Amino acid sequence: MAITAADVNKLRQETGAGMMDCKKALVEADGNFEEAKAILRKQGQKIADKRADNATAEGVVLAHVSADGKSGKVVAVACETEPVSKVPDFQNLAMSILSNAVADHVTTKEALLAEVQADGRSLQDHITDLMGKIGEKIDVVSFETVSADKVVSYIHSNGKLGVLVGLSNTNGTDIAEVGKDVAMQIAAMKPLALDKDGIDASVVEREIEIGKDQARQEGKPEAMLEKIALGKLNKFYKDNTLLNQEFVKDNSLTIAQLLDKTSKGLTVSSFKRVSIG
Repeated sequence: MAITAADVNKLRQETGAGMMDCKKALVEADGNFEEAKAILRKQGQKIADKRADNATAEGVVLAHVSADGKSGKVVAVACETEPVSKVPDFQNLAMSILSNAVADHVTTKEALLAEVQADGRSLQDHITDLMGKIGEKIDVVSFETVSADKVVSYIHSNGKLGVLVGLSNTNGTDIAEVGKDVAMQIAAMKPLALDKDGIDASVVEREIEIGKDQARQEGKPEAMLEKIALGKLNKFYKDNTLLNQEFVKDNSLTIAQLLDKTSKGLTVSSFKRVSIG
């Protein structure tokens, strides 16, 4: 069967695949459009399988906060190279992924990728299709949600880092400015947890052993090692837990003190930090 330019263009319009890929698929399918589409999808899966282990150090992070300000979602969609992260098809896919999460109140990455689209296929199928079109690995590397009295989002200027912070006990106070300050603190200082209760016991044990070993190498008496290590652990908490960190804009205040100064009892209930690269 003769394949016309009009046939190729029609398939291209329906799939978004390149002209040559569409022509090859139509030739292989003997002009059958549905079979040609299936061939293009298989091509995407082949590329996905081939590039499964490739690093994805570029991409975009997007966030959304509900109209009532009580819930937020942040998604990181990654690819292999910066030029691909800038193309409209990739940007539109990332926005579609976030839109799906918001519209259907999705709370897990697995549920998000399984979202059924208008054509009856999953969101993951559409991601695979775009991989076939552009020839790069595309991956939803992070998807997080936060619910609180007030949720604030922050996207860093490079578009590859995002934060959601949930605040509680807002007491009707306008916390937009302090919320942004705390979100930027999280972006810059990378806290491991909200407070010391959020640090895994294995991490605490490791830090104590490191503290003891350092003190031992400094020649401190064995009887003092535990006390010295606990002192170092407190420093670890101060550096790595959000509420105990010094505020980067005013190191005379911890984040907990900054929040309480803004409004008595105001605190952070949870936060999420996602990044690409």
